Amino acid sequence: MKKEDVSLTEVLLRVFFSKKEKFIIIIDEWDCIFREDKENTVMQEQYINFLRGLLKGVVAESFLELVYITGILPIKKYGTQSALNHFDEYTMVTPTPLEEFMGFTQEEVQKLCETCGLDFEEMKYWYEGYVFHKNLHIYNPKSVLEAIRRRRFDNYWTRTETYESLKYYIEMNFDGLRDGVAAMLGGASVKINPRKFQNDMTSFKSKDDVMTLLVHLGYLAYDGITGEVSIPNEEIFGEFENAIEDGGWEEIVFS
Repeated sequence: MKKEDVSLTEVLLRVFFSKKEKFIIIIDEWDCIFREDKENTVMQEQYINFLRGLLKGVVAESFLELVYITGILPIKKYGTQSALNHFDEYTMVTPTPLEEFMGFTQEEVQKLCETCGLDFEEMKYWYEGYVFHKNLHIYNPKSVLEAIRRRRFDNYWTRTETYESLKYYIEMNFDGLRDGVAAMLGGASVKINPRKFQNDMTSFKSKDDVMTLLVHLGYLAYDGITGEVSIPNEEIFGEFENAIEDGGWEEIVFS
C-alpha cells in the first residue's frame, strides 16, 4: 500500500491503537468552502463525505472523544437530512442552551456602559436586537467594544458578507421576498419557516430560505416563539440602507 493511499481515518485509528488515547478534533469555520466557493457543489459534496467518513460511524467512535465544530452555517443538508446528523447543533435559529454565550448579554453591556461612562440606551439602540429564549438580549461584542474603544456609536459591523452580497440576496426574485424586506425596513416583523433551509448559500427555493440565511449571517434577528424575523438594530439597518440605495427601492428609500 502506498503512503498516499492511507486515509486520515486509518492514521488516527493506528495512533489510537498505539497510544490508547482518544482524539479531540476541533474544526473552526467548517463551512468556509460553502461561503467562499458557493457554486462548487462537487467539492462541497466531497468535503461532506470526507467529514462523514472521518467523524461518523463505529470506527470513528472508537478513536474520537469529542468533535467540536464552529461556523456561520449549520451543517449542510441534502434533501431534509444531514450527512452528519449525530451532532448537537446550536445556531442563531436554535441556540438553546448556549444563547448567553453567543454575544454580550444586556447585563454585561449595562455594566460596561456604567464603567466606561457611555449611554446604555444609545448602545442598545445601535447594537441590541437579538432576543433569545427567556427574553435574553444579546449584543454584537465587536461593535460594543469598538464603540467603547472609540467612544463613538457608529457602524462597526464585521461583515461576513459585503453589502453587495446582501443586496444580491434581498433582490432575489421570490414571491413575497421584496415585500417582506420592505416591511422590515418599515419596522415590522415577517413570519418565516427556517426548517427547509438547506444550510448553504445557493440552494434557495423561497423567501424563507433567503431570510433564514440572513439570520445565520446576522443581518436578521429570529424570534423562536413567534417564528418571525426583523432587522435587529440601527447598525444592521444601515447595512440594509446601503444594500438598497441604488437598486430600484426608491419608493422605500425616499418615502
